[in-house]
This record gives sequence, structure tokens and C-alpha cells, in this order.
Amino acid sequence: MSESTLALLGLGMITTFITLILTKRLSPFVALTLIPILFGLMTGAGLGLGKMMENGIRDTAPTGVLIMFGILYFGIMFEVGLFEPLIIKFLQIAKGDPLKVIMGTCVLSFIVAMDGDGAATYLIIVGAMLPVYKRLGINPLILTCILTLCVGIMIKLPWTGANARVLSALHLNPSELFNPIIPAMLASMVWVLMVAYYFGLKERKRLGIQLIEITESKEIKNKVLYFTNLLLTIVLIVALVSGLFPIAVTFMVGLAIALILNFPNLEEQRKRLAAHAASALSVGSMVFAAGIFTGILSGTKMLNAMAQSFIRIIPDSLGPNMAVITAITSMPFTYFISNDAYYYGIIPLTAVTASHFTVPAIEIGRASLMGQSVHMLSPLVASTYLLIGLADVSFAAHQRFTLKWAVGSVLVMTLVTILTGVITIYL
Repeated sequence: MSESTLALLGLGMITTFITLILTKRLSPFVALTLIPILFGLMTGAGLGLGKMMENGIRDTAPTGVLIMFGILYFGIMFEVGLFEPLIIKFLQIAKGDPLKVIMGTCVLSFIVAMDGDGAATYLIIVGAMLPVYKRLGINPLILTCILTLCVGIMIKLPWTGANARVLSALHLNPSELFNPIIPAMLASMVWVLMVAYYFGLKERKRLGIQLIEITESKEIKNKVLYFTNLLLTIVLIVALVSGLFPIAVTFMVGLAIALILNFPNLEEQRKRLAAHAASALSVGSMVFAAGIFTGILSGTKMLNAMAQSFIRIIPDSLGPNMAVITAITSMPFTYFISNDAYYYGIIPLTAVTASHFTVPAIEIGRASLMGQSVHMLSPLVASTYLLIGLADVSFAAHQRFTLKWAVGSVLVMTLVTILTGVITIYL
């Protein structure tokens, strides 16, 4: 099959998937599983699809395990009241003001996201803040939106995965790549704070400042058990962020310990697991289905064909602006395909093409990082399902609510890189 035909099939596969999800014709799990099989068969892959799907599932398995058992673990911790004192304290500081709660969420998210791990940030912030949002009646989509925007900026830090991929793919110097984009990152952070302030004003107008019931708190009946749960949770988060323990089994082990500590009775353990199993299974199944999607997209060479076609369609007149083009197109590319595929497949080709127009590889590398705020919304990013699962919002609702703000974040960052000369534009 020709490269152009494969590219068209890949584009059709992605477009069909997104359309069916956003119009609510199919659930994410069904679409992620069946749509790639249909288009994979069109490529003539036949029985070879089985191996491709298996490879994709194997790649996503560690994240799937983390997400499923992370949801179960935090479900148990919510149930036993671990976060109740923190919630009450935060409400007291915020004085029932939705604006302060949302602004606080934004600042905390930037701090926690400095480790560059979206999944860990989601687990920590949603675990701490979602009960506050529920208590005050704040729209949980604001929480998922703010988190996505914050993580999308902070995953450009030098020790993060996206940055590491650029450095290795283009053989660049870390400080030369990162330091010049710091002003753009700061500008984008200001943008997100402004978005949070806007949301806060709207929610304050809708809900008012609630001064009742914010000092009430459940009495901690067993302080030893409470602080044991707190210590266990801190240890798990440290292990998750630092990589001291295999990430795939961190919360599996934590859940087993939590069940023994809080529910010694076997029948009660079974009931508690059953109570939270639906949410964990729903989100976990989507992660494994995403593995099928990416496995077929890569295995059938549709992904590579799309990348090659993109490089060829750029007219010579736009060649000197390859860095700007890369910055803008990094949004759809990192949304529709994985970071690995983008940085190891498309960016090296882009850099070679740009070199013919005297555009240095370092500019292509910086530009390729711009779209990460939109990337964090991608249905191919496993942590996206963790976020919507923890916050109990739908995938489609999260996309519709957050996308325009994520695009705004990317455009602000791109504009500042142009104004500061980090990315060159030729008019």
C-alpha cells in the first residue's frame, strides 16, 4: 500500500475516533478498540493486527495498573476520612470563597507538577481538592482544566519526558534548549492564573461565598490509624514521584496494606473493593484500549506515513518559518499521536527539512515543546483517563471545556518565544 494511502487511512482513523467520541456516538473504550481494528484491516494487516495490539497493550500496562489501583486506593482513603482535616483547613483559609479555592488549586498544581509527572500530580491534587470542590459546589471541570493547563506547562522542565525526547532525538544541549523558553513558560503560567481567576469570579458569582459549615469536621476516632494512613499515603506518593519503587505496583501494594489496616474483616474488604471497582475498571479499560489504538497506528506504518506526508506538503516559501510552523502544528500532532512517535518520528524529519532553509535544529526543538498543553488532553495520554476518572467527569465534557484554554496557553507561549527571538519568524 502506498505511503499516501496509509497517511489518509491514519488521518481518517484519528478523525473518525475523535468525531465519534465528541458526538457521544461511541464510548471511548469502544471507539479506541474497534475503530483502529477497522482501519487496520483496510491497510491489509490482517492477522498481524493481533501482535500490534498486544505490543500496544504491553506498553500501556504499567500505567493501566497504576491508574486502576490508584483509583481504588484513593477511594478507600476518601472513605476512611484521610482528607477530611485537610479539606476543612483549606475551607477555613479560603473562607468558602470559590475564587480563592480555584486560585489555590492553580498555585498548588504548579508546585506539585514540578516533578514532571502528570499522573502523580493528578493523584495528589484531585485527591486533596475534589472534596473541597464538591463541598462548595464548584464545577469539577474547572479542576480538571486547571490541572491540565498547569501540567502542560511544567512538563517542559529539563527533567521531564518531553524535554528528554527532544534532547535525545536532536542531540541538543539541555541548557541551550530549555533556558531560552523560561520567559515563555512564565508568560503561560500568568495566562493560566488569569484563566483560574476568570473561573473563580464566575463561580463566586454563581455560588457566592459560603460561610456556613466550614468549621465542621468529623472527629478522628482513631488517631493512630489516621496518621498511619497519612504516612502510608506520603510514602506511596514519594515512591511514585522518585521512582524508588516500580511504578506499576506502587498503589497495588499500597491498596493491600490499606485494606488490612482499615478493614481487617475479609467480607468488608470485598465490599469496599466492589464499591470502587466500577470507576477503576472503567478508567483502566480505556488505558488498555488506548494501547490497541497506538499499537495499530504505529504497527501498520500509518503513523510514519502521516509524518512523511506532512514534511512533503510544506511549500518552499514557508521553509524559513519552519520553527513557527512546528510550534503551531505541535498541537494537533501531539494530540493525535504519542510523544514518542512525534519526537522520534516527526521532529527529526522536520529538523532535517528545516536545515535546508537554514533554520537551526535548536529552534525546531524549542518549537516542538509548545504544544504540550494540548497534548495533555489527548485520548492517547493514559493520565488523561486517570484525571477524568478521579474527578468523575466525562472525557467529552473535559475536552470541550478545556481545549480552547489549552490552545490559548500554547499560543501565548509561542507568541512570547517569537517576541523574545527564541523562535524566528520571517514576514
